[in-house]
Amino acid sequence: MRRRRGNPVLVILIGLTLTVILVYIFSSIFMGSERKARNIVHEFYEYESIADFGRSWELLHTDMQAKFGRGAYVQDRAHVFNGHFGADTFTFDISGAKERKNWRMEKEGETFSSVYEFEVKQDYHGKYGHFVFVQYVYVVREDGEWRILWDYKR
Repeated sequence: MRRRRGNPVLVILIGLTLTVILVYIFSSIFMGSERKARNIVHEFYEYESIADFGRSWELLHTDMQAKFGRGAYVQDRAHVFNGHFGADTFTFDISGAKERKNWRMEKEGETFSSVYEFEVKQDYHGKYGHFVFVQYVYVVREDGEWRILWDYKR
């Protein structure tokens, strides 16, 4: 009596599904907080570099969003970077990754027990020539999501 083998397509699909699940679990467990925080900074500046300020605003912490509404943010960013500097886009480089304990965005603001600090260099070529901006960006978890903060202490 012959034994019937399983459907090879089904076996391949099950194997691929298991592989995807294992990769997802592995990356969730072993992809550290620092790397996830860096990815949010990268995503934020990707949106900014293509003038998609509405999507970048979505990645800001609620304390930042409270400083300026979405419409004001979009209008102001476009006005300053595209209007004044005459730069349609920019490239950027993210460096550093320092974990800061008990950090505040403002002198009297909320204390965040742990944030990641990154240095972002934005490289513009506009109507006034070539220039580079350096901004320090802070990333914290808010309601299970990584969010962007800036330093307003003086």
